[in-house]
Amino acid sequence: MDNHALGKGPDADILEARRLKGDGSPWRERFFQLSLWASLAVGVVFLGSLLTYVVVEAWPRLDLRIVTNFPDIIDPSQAGAQSAIMGTIWVIAFTALYCLPVGFLTAIYLEEYAEPDRWWNRAVEINIQNLAAVPSIVYGILGLGIISRGLGFGQTVLTASLTLSLLVLPTVIIAAREAIRAVPQSIREASLALGATQWQTIWRQVLPAAVPGMATGSILALSRAIGEAAPLLLLGGLTFITFNPTGPDSPFTVLPIQIFNWISQSRAEFVSLAAAAIVILLVILLAMNSLAIWLRNRYSHRW
Repeated sequence: MDNHALGKGPDADILEARRLKGDGSPWRERFFQLSLWASLAVGVVFLGSLLTYVVVEAWPRLDLRIVTNFPDIIDPSQAGAQSAIMGTIWVIAFTALYCLPVGFLTAIYLEEYAEPDRWWNRAVEINIQNLAAVPSIVYGILGLGIISRGLGFGQTVLTASLTLSLLVLPTVIIAAREAIRAVPQSIREASLALGATQWQTIWRQVLPAAVPGMATGSILALSRAIGEAAPLLLLGGLTFITFNPTGPDSPFTVLPIQIFNWISQSRAEFVSLAAAAIVILLVILLAMNSLAIWLRNRYSHRW
């Protein structure tokens, strides 16, 4: 009796032939797994070594002075990064204020309202995907030429926020679209069948279900923006400020710029200061990522 009479199809014959040839043999699978584990180990070891080095260098200055004191070039032992920390908070807050509403509304339009056969909608989607891969320095040039000089905003928190908003906006749009797309179509159909309008369906059914993915993608995008130094250096972000920003029209400095300034100094004391500022920046990033994880776990839905 042949394989087809036993209920085996052509796929079973192919798998049996591959087994006899030795394809997918245990030693090959084991080698592939070991290669993956080795690659992971290399990355973890290098990351752990880097973090250990930074913490050891920063340990002498990991105290309240780094948070409460302002930068001081003359006496590094009393220098701090309060103006850079507050400047980072101001810049990221305004970046979120500008880019998140625009990104969410764009994602809603592209997923719920846009007709894919229209050429302008396809052009918008292609440009968003292309802009997500543009180097950050290009956005710095754009911010310097148009926002800072063209619009006359100067070297202010507003200029930095708008530039970083352009930088992370494609990421926010893509993440929000993926979160909206993950909501089952049956939810929309059920809501429309009960008499709800399209906007009521989006506002009361789709968006609440998409909140975890949208929030996670947005926080991760802002986490990228908080570590950018190149576009802000190009915008003329000041490296030595002894006051905190008071509004969007204030001069600014941020932690990446302050770290760049300290690490370029010749005295060894500034190396500990730069390492301590790196630890502060990592703590802020970990706090933002922890918030993203909490939001995802708190509001996630299982369909």
